[in-house]
Amino acid sequence: MSASAERDLGRLLNGMQPALHPGRFVFVTVPGSTAPPGLAPVVTVVEDEGLTLVVQQEDADAARLTYDYVAGWITLRIHSALDAVGLTAAVARALAEAGLSCNVVAGFHHDHLFVPHERAAEAVAVLEQLADRAGQ
Repeated sequence: MSASAERDLGRLLNGMQPALHPGRFVFVTVPGSTAPPGLAPVVTVVEDEGLTLVVQQEDADAARLTYDYVAGWITLRIHSALDAVGLTAAVARALAEAGLSCNVVAGFHHDHLFVPHERAAEAVAVLEQLADRAGQ
């Protein structure tokens, strides 16, 4: 594990710097364990039922893949340790209190949140308020 990965919850919250990626992202599933040609997933998860992909909506549409959830993608820019305790819970709680669903994916360096696209800017504002409170 990298020495620069943060574990302290207060510093994680205060320094999370949520960044909203441009675009609309969707969760799709395909059989097998390989993404179809032409797709560039930002997340892949192998499940017993098939391969889950998070892709840009226009790519899913072009590949004629079905989906029912259109998300905005937020990256928490702090390098969070994979064994850090409480970040996901604190973020989920703040978003839930605002009535926002959230699907979390942990990368090696950062946590990534997929929230309803139409409320993504609001989700960023909620996270920024959480970071401000943690810094006080």
